[in-house]
Amino acid sequence: MHIVKRTFYFLPTLLIGVLFLIIIGCETPQGQVLYISGDHEGELSAWLISEGFALQNISDPVTSIHELPDEASLLVLAPGYPQQQVELPEVFFEVATEKKIKLYLEFPLWVPEISMEKEIIQTRLERGVVTSEVFGADLPPMKILGINDCHIIPSDAKDPLLVLAKVAGLDHAPYGLEGVSQYPLLVNQGDHLFAFTKLSNVASGRYGPEDQWKSLWSYIIREIAGEKEFTFEHWPRYLEPSFDEQTELTYEDKKTSVRKGVDWFYKGRFFIHPSWEDTWLRYQSDGTNPVGPPIGNDAPNGDGTLGLLEGHSSNIYYDGSQQYRYWIRADVQGEAAYALAAAANLLDEQSYTTPAKNLVDYLFQSNMRTGPRSDPDSAAYGLIGWSHTHPGVYYGDDNARAILGILGASAHMDSDQWDQEMVEAILANFRTTGTLGFRRNRLEQRDVQRNGWRYYWDREEVNPAPHFESWMWALYLWLYDKTGHEPLLTKAKSAIKITMEGYPEEWLWTNGIQQERARMILPLAWLVRVEDTPEHREWLDRIVSKLLENQMDNGAIREELGGEGKGRYGRTKSNAEYGLHEAPLIFENGDPIADMLYTSNFAFFSLNEAAHATGNPKYEEALIKLSDFLTRIQVKSEHFEDLDGAWFRAFDYGRWEFWASNADVGWGAWGTLSGWTQSWIVATQVLVLQDNSYWELTSNSAVSQHFPKTYKLMFEK
Repeated sequence: MHIVKRTFYFLPTLLIGVLFLIIIGCETPQGQVLYISGDHEGELSAWLISEGFALQNISDPVTSIHELPDEASLLVLAPGYPQQQVELPEVFFEVATEKKIKLYLEFPLWVPEISMEKEIIQTRLERGVVTSEVFGADLPPMKILGINDCHIIPSDAKDPLLVLAKVAGLDHAPYGLEGVSQYPLLVNQGDHLFAFTKLSNVASGRYGPEDQWKSLWSYIIREIAGEKEFTFEHWPRYLEPSFDEQTELTYEDKKTSVRKGVDWFYKGRFFIHPSWEDTWLRYQSDGTNPVGPPIGNDAPNGDGTLGLLEGHSSNIYYDGSQQYRYWIRADVQGEAAYALAAAANLLDEQSYTTPAKNLVDYLFQSNMRTGPRSDPDSAAYGLIGWSHTHPGVYYGDDNARAILGILGASAHMDSDQWDQEMVEAILANFRTTGTLGFRRNRLEQRDVQRNGWRYYWDREEVNPAPHFESWMWALYLWLYDKTGHEPLLTKAKSAIKITMEGYPEEWLWTNGIQQERARMILPLAWLVRVEDTPEHREWLDRIVSKLLENQMDNGAIREELGGEGKGRYGRTKSNAEYGLHEAPLIFENGDPIADMLYTSNFAFFSLNEAAHATGNPKYEEALIKLSDFLTRIQVKSEHFEDLDGAWFRAFDYGRWEFWASNADVGWGAWGTLSGWTQSWIVATQVLVLQDNSYWELTSNSAVSQHFPKTYKLMFEK
């Protein structure tokens, strides 16, 4: 939290009385006219008009309060939020009370009988929590309302209807409010409702979930307008899914989704340009918290020669904009190159190939592949560093995605330019893989140099964690198919067999068991490709069938937590733990949430490979349903250009909106990722539209011509 200075005095008192009547003569519930002040953007006004209310806009509530009829309904909003509070004199409240004005006032400087602190607190993880029964069955106590970047005025208001607090949970606070700092958000004082933040920017601020906010605002309007039965029928959105749940999709819809998916790289201005390279370096810093404000719509795009940013942080500002993750990751460069090259192929748009090539060249010329990683005498030779800030960290899953991305891009562009580097990268991971086919989640440069690669080659490591291990097994199978080098098959089969024998009890899961299943499908599908046996098909079908138990009719794949004691990041265990580490999007199994960062994106790619490897119609049906789902939930927004065409990590398929628990410290519910999420969805959609598989796409790779010499250099020198 940090402090925001308050500086505002309301509109000049020279502006007197009623300014103009927006709508007159229209029939409203019980004939009620609402007076409104401070809605300069017209956000709430347009919403109320759509519900049939007649509005009168007043410029200055201080003078106009004398002219309002008795028992009038008045909403005083905060146009200067969060820097400017609404200042109203004591006489305003005296007249309002005397005339029995029904008042809603937000973000005030002062109100009667409530002591308010001078310093405003800006919050990030805190959310609204219901503390009263007044809202009815639709919004009972402990229900959660998301208020992004809430700026709250601390007060001693008694019996609040709603408080702001940092709580765990998806839709409700399962641990209650005990031991949690609480700030009154909304209080009822006679005929007056006071909100100690701004609640009227529910659309532009992207507050959620919508049904719970609809219940809250229905209550506010009922209280102000005297409408006992009123409920909002409409809901304003500045950002929404591209299609409704039941919309029939066409080939062109999906083709458009691909175009929007790669154009998002440009709309977000994620390609680093020399003119703002210093901005990137400043916000990236040491990589521990590489977030900052959006780069801005006036910033030029680069062409890939300086790399591509990671995407959006999940932090949403009060105006609905999002922070950027100013981080350069190796996997993102390869994955994005794959998406761009795939889109160029499908759309016959060759302008996408230049940044695709540049991104791959940038990766190999950057510190993520130079230094000890390009020294044949180094044990790290051929490995790909995790990121620009951590080049000496090696994750096998990140290496695998970078390699798969570059191989896929090469195939789409019919290029063999990076084949040598690809063989080096696969063999670098292979020679740091143990005798049983496991490699461990993460290796560090200092350890690799000290131990030498043979230390890892000879180690009997067992690590049944598909998220970290399995896609490298898939690459060993892929390279075996191209070279016939038997040890690649032997180690991959060994690890796959041990992992399948331990399913599910021994599986180590990261943010949920579903993501582990999604990752495991790829090596199982490619194992069928190289050794089509009944046992290998049974392994594949066991995992695919279990994954699809949680696929909904609309195509969504529901998240699921694994067994106790095996999860790396399980359910948030307390309110205090919320937002402190990586975390699932759900609180408990059954929550209707799909994850496009860890599960659905990788399941999409893997199911396509499984369907083509086996011809199983069940897999094909699930694949098309998932393709439809991902097409429908792609972000559509004219207001937020840098989000239009993206996929957020989270989607609530029950509500059909972007909502989930935002407990994850780095990649939360509204995070985007130009690699993991965006690129795999786009590139796989291209394969689906072309009725192709990655295995077939890359079948003509000529990497084998580099294998003998490279193997000798890395293993026999």
